[in-house]
Amino acid sequence: MQKKYIKRRKPSIQKKIMMLKQKKQPYASHQEPGLKKIVPFRNRKSRYFQNKSPVPWRLTMISFFGILMMFILVVPAIVVNLSKDNSGTYSQAKENQAASQDTEQEVVDVGGSPFSVAVMRDKKETVEDVPLEEYVAGVVASEMSAEFELEALKAQAVAARTFTVNLLLHGEDNNPYDLTDTVNHQVYKSQDELKDLWKENYEENMNKINNAVKETKGQIITHNDAPITAAFFSTSNGYTENSEDYWETEVSYLRSVESPWDKEESPKYTSQSMFTLEEVSSALEIDLSGNQTVPMEITRTDSGRVKDLVIAGKTISGREVRENLELLSSDFTVEQKNNHLVFTTEGFGHGIGMSQYGANGMAKEGKSYEDIIHYYYKDVEINSVDDTAPTLVSR
Repeated sequence: MQKKYIKRRKPSIQKKIMMLKQKKQPYASHQEPGLKKIVPFRNRKSRYFQNKSPVPWRLTMISFFGILMMFILVVPAIVVNLSKDNSGTYSQAKENQAASQDTEQEVVDVGGSPFSVAVMRDKKETVEDVPLEEYVAGVVASEMSAEFELEALKAQAVAARTFTVNLLLHGEDNNPYDLTDTVNHQVYKSQDELKDLWKENYEENMNKINNAVKETKGQIITHNDAPITAAFFSTSNGYTENSEDYWETEVSYLRSVESPWDKEESPKYTSQSMFTLEEVSSALEIDLSGNQTVPMEITRTDSGRVKDLVIAGKTISGREVRENLELLSSDFTVEQKNNHLVFTTEGFGHGIGMSQYGANGMAKEGKSYEDIIHYYYKDVEINSVDDTAPTLVSR
């Protein structure tokens, strides 16, 4: 029988091994000074080697994938929204462009005219032949604000057309023109002049006025089948004037009527003018020498305008005072301040016929242009120029 040899370990080494087994630890966390720390072989490459603690790689990878997913999901959504916004902006730009093109549309055509009017252009000193309806539009644009109500503009168009036809039928034959473009007849401006005046508002204003002319095309005001003297003015003092109280000729259809709208409507309702005694003396051809107190006495018409002013012993009509001193109205009061006279007026214009601001006030209350015409001109009718003035149409 073969003997087995058992190698015996030295007691000291065996004793140490037994002591380690009894502690049941893979390595010591606290060791005696001078002894090496025992670390199992499998942990030698650990991130925790020598007790270092950086951010774990798993957290880094999670953060990376989170950012990546954000780019994948969020960025496309942002791009889509930006695309929608740009599309909306583009659409809005197209709408604005279309609106701008609509604003720049062609001016409404007033239509054909039965005859032309020879107009003396005061500044150019030339005569222009202007089709009747185009001429009426130029008068309305010059005599009345384009901001007025459409029905007021219509009333002005009919009055201007009537004034023109009446003047052509009864005007002077020896003139090379029918009428002037000044306040001596009716103020008239051409389309080019109105473009310079209104600039970017030209199309809007001209379309409104041309519509007023077009919707009353060929219409004139008649009395006893004849065109009337269709007088008009800016602003009343609360009443229009009887024709004979200013012109000295009584006209049955030019009667004084109440016009309460003017005071609220017109910015020209009141005004003041101051003159030296010397200026008044020269304008009215009276003697007002020195700093004397000037004796004055006023008589008035039924409408409240000045019929006569007795000043320094001389009687002067209210019309003469207004025109010689270039006052806005013949309804005035006079106050002396040392060597000056202060004239305070109410209203603007001669006061006969249709008040323009009164017409606008009526239109704001819903009155039609026919209502306005029949209010300011008594016992009249609205007829066609073709029927009333066939001689003008055929010329």
